[in-house]
Amino acid sequence: MNPAGSTILITGATRGIGRELTHQLLGLGAHVVAVARDRGQLKSLTATHGDRVTPWSVDLADPAAVDALVHQLPERHPTLSMVINNAAVQTITSLFADEPSAMRPVLRREIAVNLDAVVALCTGLLPHLSRQPYAAIVNVTTGLALAPKASAPVYCATKAAVRTFTRALRYQCQDTAPHVRVTDVILPLADTGMTRGRGRGKITAAAAAGAVVAGVRRGSAEVYVGKARALPALMRVAPALGYRILRHG
Repeated sequence: MNPAGSTILITGATRGIGRELTHQLLGLGAHVVAVARDRGQLKSLTATHGDRVTPWSVDLADPAAVDALVHQLPERHPTLSMVINNAAVQTITSLFADEPSAMRPVLRREIAVNLDAVVALCTGLLPHLSRQPYAAIVNVTTGLALAPKASAPVYCATKAAVRTFTRALRYQCQDTAPHVRVTDVILPLADTGMTRGRGRGKITAAAAAGAVVAGVRRGSAEVYVGKARALPALMRVAPALGYRILRHG
């Protein structure tokens, strides 16, 4: 798929990998609908790129706000042909040490952003996308969807759920609307605000975004990035080793 002239929705567009995706796709001639909560960062994007970016302030943890976005997008952007679900939150959680009543709303928000919003955007925009000559849905997941780390159980669970949903969505599109390509991007540890102060050997946000863009342009069903490329073979040949390596993130 050639991004030039396309209208592309990116969630989490103002930070980390999402911001790099925005810059790179704009550089390839796309128009970006940038979805994020931070109005100041959205203004910064439009100040830099002008009317090539449409800013859209949305709290993806709010189902009503997501529904409104789904309802308004096709009318305001009739040429929208690609959705990149990049936004995610990760909560470091001790299921024994953290106070349960304080933990529950935080984890519910994590589920809402990481899973519910992805499903809502994919299913809500699929009728519009299927009417385009060519369209794509790109869901960004992680190697932790294959083997979770102990400290982020809900993040890993939501990413595993998105991975399964993405495959099932791809099956339905292949059967009914084969011109809608569905891609799962499996990232390794990337250097973003989410991972600040944790882990080593991270890839840059720019490199991660570049791999996403390259995979989309190829029309790949799955895009394993960096160290994540070793995971399918590792989990097939020595799953216990894979779980042990990723257990501590």
